[in-house]
Amino acid sequence: MSASPVPPPPAHEDDELRQAFALFSETSEMLAGTYLELQAQVARLTKELADANGELARRERLSALGEMAAQVAHQLRTPLATALLYAGHLSRPNLGEAERLRFAEKTLSRLRYLERLIQDMLLFVKGARLSRESFALRPLLEELAQTLEPHAAQRGVAFSLDMPTQNLSLSGDRQAIFGALISLLENALQASQAGGRVSLAVGGEGSPFAAFLVEDSGAGIPEAARERLFEPFFTTRGEGSGLGLAIARQVAEAHGGWIEWSERDEGGSRFTLFLPYSGPETGDA
Repeated sequence: MSASPVPPPPAHEDDELRQAFALFSETSEMLAGTYLELQAQVARLTKELADANGELARRERLSALGEMAAQVAHQLRTPLATALLYAGHLSRPNLGEAERLRFAEKTLSRLRYLERLIQDMLLFVKGARLSRESFALRPLLEELAQTLEPHAAQRGVAFSLDMPTQNLSLSGDRQAIFGALISLLENALQASQAGGRVSLAVGGEGSPFAAFLVEDSGAGIPEAARERLFEPFFTTRGEGSGLGLAIARQVAEAHGGWIEWSERDEGGSRFTLFLPYSGPETGDA
């Protein structure tokens, strides 16, 4: 038996289908247009945001450069004026030989201090452009001790070095690491009074990072200054570039490490510089 033919839909149903398809088509076109408009708006807003961020970043850089220029002028003004004053004394015709030598030494001292300030500023501005090499840890520590011990003795501060038991090596820029550690040690020395002590120890054996612990017996860091310790040009001393800790952090981060400050139970400060080991030494280095 053949199937009965399906009767065509009533005319009013055809009209409803046509209207539905027309509405669907119209809605699809509206959605497509809206999507394109949204895309255009997103692209426009993204560009405006990028331009705004670029302008903001430019203004922030200009502001930072202006602040740095003011800080540089402030840092250089006093030692330069002092050096000029001492140099002026040298031209006095009635100046005795002993006084001439004294003023000459003071002039040289201020000029050396200016040289150190300028070196710190150049190092900070250029950033940590580091070389990479593997070098022995022990000779680095021995050189640090030889550099600091005379200054500590002159100030009447005891200095101790706790040498690690294992022969290990570091990977990175030896000169930059040496400079960062010297800055920490000099800060510790400046913080310690006569009769006090400064120590350097290395921990972290068995871990991927060497932990250089620099401790002093000074008065510690005032609570109000702790959050700003590593800011460029910030210092709690009357003299100094305020760049030593900022450079130390810059060097640490450039090597994949970091630096921390903590208060000692006995008083004073402990700065810990973390740098990656490169493994055991080879040979007799």
